[in-house]
Amino acid sequence: MAQENLVSWFAAPPVLELGLELPDWYHQLQESSWQRFLTIPEPARTDENWRFADLKKVQFSELQAARPAQNIEVLIKRAMTERVNEFAAHFVFANNRLVYSEINGLPEGAVCLPINEALAEHGDLVREYFMQEKGSLGGDKFSALHAAATLSGLFIQFPKGTTCELPILTHHFASGDFNCVFPHTLVIAEDNAEVSVVDTFETANNDEQNIFFANVDLVATNGASLQYVALQDESDRGPKHVQINSSRVGRDAKITSAFVNLGAEWIRQESTARMMEQGSDCQIFSANLANGVQEYDQRTLQSHEAQHTTSDLLFKNALYDQSRTVFAGLIEVKPGSHHTDSYQTCRNLLGSNEAEANAMPGLEIDADQVKCSHGSTSGQISDEEIFYLQARGIDAEAARQMISLGFLNESISRLKGEAVQTYLFERFERKFRSLRDA
Repeated sequence: MAQENLVSWFAAPPVLELGLELPDWYHQLQESSWQRFLTIPEPARTDENWRFADLKKVQFSELQAARPAQNIEVLIKRAMTERVNEFAAHFVFANNRLVYSEINGLPEGAVCLPINEALAEHGDLVREYFMQEKGSLGGDKFSALHAAATLSGLFIQFPKGTTCELPILTHHFASGDFNCVFPHTLVIAEDNAEVSVVDTFETANNDEQNIFFANVDLVATNGASLQYVALQDESDRGPKHVQINSSRVGRDAKITSAFVNLGAEWIRQESTARMMEQGSDCQIFSANLANGVQEYDQRTLQSHEAQHTTSDLLFKNALYDQSRTVFAGLIEVKPGSHHTDSYQTCRNLLGSNEAEANAMPGLEIDADQVKCSHGSTSGQISDEEIFYLQARGIDAEAARQMISLGFLNESISRLKGEAVQTYLFERFERKFRSLRDA
């Protein structure tokens, strides 16, 4: 289809009436972002950031801001039944609207509010950290659209020294053909604070053409520790999911980010991690199970901007049927960022002769005395492994899935919190059961 014949994604800004007095700077940002969205061209093959991507998946039309969802009680019950067992707070959004919240044990002084309420009540603080990254891994148009829209999601601030061992949970549901939701998570962990957040993205029904345009801002200042997990478990057919993450890590601080993908027809995830001060560290993990004709497209940047900084990336993909994955990652060591220690690994396990894994790891080093490495491997499950399990009474298909589950668990096991690990592992087991039953 020729570019000039495409219908515009939206006829007007996807803005809902909130009944809140939002700050002037935010209204101005929405307006300028909408104008940017209109002028930014759609992704093209000439853009290196879209290499190997199926650009037909990015040809959107007839999109609309999500209308109120039906069967809210059913979605709330589903979120409460399928969640991390132990948590500090739980928020449920359906079609961009808060429908349920539960606070169990947030520490004193911590702020945890829906993002639009935070804009109204803590506008200046939100402004300082809201979508401050100007660089892009190809998703400029998505970012501009997100900034122009009415958002759902959470603003979380843990003041200096505030800690909580239990995670904060958020469920985002999308329902209805061509309905779009705009989840936003903004987490600030101040000096020596510790916080963990789990976002879960799901569809209310199967086979609907709905879209998530998500954005995440993570900030950890001196000595803080922040863990963020995104579980995408949408329907395999129909939904599309875009998520752009930004991490800013301060002196002796640590941010751990994890992406777990089980569903959606097409995914585009971009993650930029900036190690900005001495001693900062960022860990980025991903575990993805793709089947059918799903396409998972992930792009990352590990940017080292100070001396004695560290980072580690481990992405693992298990692919079945005609599914595809794309990984493009860059370790960037800026001038003067001596004694950097950084790693990047992408591993692909192919469960089908028709599955396709593309990987493009890279390094750009402009400093001395650094230790950096990157690599990618792809392979199939060996016949010897299958035979070993068959000899113990396990059929061949179940054996392949057991091996794949163990392969993916390496990324999950690096996360903090046994309850979070169990939650993710059980979701993988459920996906494998659905593959066996298909």
